[in-house]
Amino acid sequence: MGESDLPRYLSLTRKEARIRDDQAEALATLSRRLMRSRRGAGAERITDNTLIRIGIDLLLQHADQIEGATEDELRKSVSL
Repeated sequence: MGESDLPRYLSLTRKEARIRDDQAEALATLSRRLMRSRRGAGAERITDNTLIRIGIDLLLQHADQIEGATEDELRKSVSL
């Protein structure tokens, strides 16, 4: 069994994060909606972790803009 035969999640690094209840609920709702709307039997499974990885990618695209000493300041620096 080659590395490409492994499930995608086994090729990823585990990282724990603490999120607010409203974030957890919104992620679950969004991932369920996206799963219901996907097309084709071979479509990739969309999970909360999928969405978190996309959020990290978006944040890292704006790494040159982020600044601040608190979570609120960091959020505001990227216009959230």
